[in-house]
Amino acid sequence: MSNDNQRHVLSALVQNVPGVLAHISGMLASRGYNIDSLAVGETEDKHLSRMTFVVVGDDRVLEQVGKQLEKIVTVVQVLDVSSRDYVERDLLLMKVKAPAGPVRSEIRELVDIFRGKIVDVGPSEIMVEISGRENKVQAFIERMRPYGITELARTGRIAMVRSDAGVPRISDSPKAVTV
Repeated sequence: MSNDNQRHVLSALVQNVPGVLAHISGMLASRGYNIDSLAVGETEDKHLSRMTFVVVGDDRVLEQVGKQLEKIVTVVQVLDVSSRDYVERDLLLMKVKAPAGPVRSEIRELVDIFRGKIVDVGPSEIMVEISGRENKVQAFIERMRPYGITELARTGRIAMVRSDAGVPRISDSPKAVTV
């Protein structure tokens, strides 16, 4: 087992019922585990949602978080996505000061370099959308700071294992699916 504090990306398939998010985040917080990132959304099955979250810790932390999650009745399956080859994305919406003229042109060039989109234009600011790996999004934020960020919102990480990569369960004990 590793002793390093590392990022673990977990994916929990949960029943799409009221209170699941509060229950899971409350359980993790009550046991002293910090959620670095959390994203939740409906899946291809309207009765199920996928929670993708990032926790930082050693392998023991990962194992304990997995065991605690699998004890929750509304949790159908828990996967350690970060143990496999996976794709991860984070979405950012940002308003940045951009008066008409050369400054706005500079910002537009940076948005293009980062493969982003300008999604709204006002008289003195623009709204930008960027998606990608966490380090790309963070690099864009740092590059925009000198221009004056007026508002920022991020989704948190979402992730999926690449096709045919196989996904190990955190524990070997299967859970019954109750939908």
